[in-house]
Amino acid sequence: MNRYETVFILTPVLSEEQAKEAVKVYEDYITKNGGKIKHNEFWGLKKLAYQIQKKSTGFYNLVEFENDGTLIKKLEIEFKRDERIMRFLTVKMEKDHIAFAEKTRGAAKAATAEA
Repeated sequence: MNRYETVFILTPVLSEEQAKEAVKVYEDYITKNGGKIKHNEFWGLKKLAYQIQKKSTGFYNLVEFENDGTLIKKLEIEFKRDERIMRFLTVKMEKDHIAFAEKTRGAAKAATAEA
């Protein structure tokens, strides 16, 4: 099983609840198609580096999941069909990438626990 990381940006015309519902749809899609979600982060409404579809903000979300690779093409087709998705990027995580991601998540949890 390979691990993948997908970041996608949802249109800002959605409410925060609608954006979270859209994220849930894609999480369910991943699990129904044989993927196993390892981590998910909803980053909320952020300013874009440049305008996309005449919009300067968007709802960012990151999903880490495991799959044998057959899901990626199907998932990206679903992203392209959904007009709520402005941009997406899926990358295969190598062992160093996985270790770094887990280390930074651990550090963030420790900092939150101390505060």
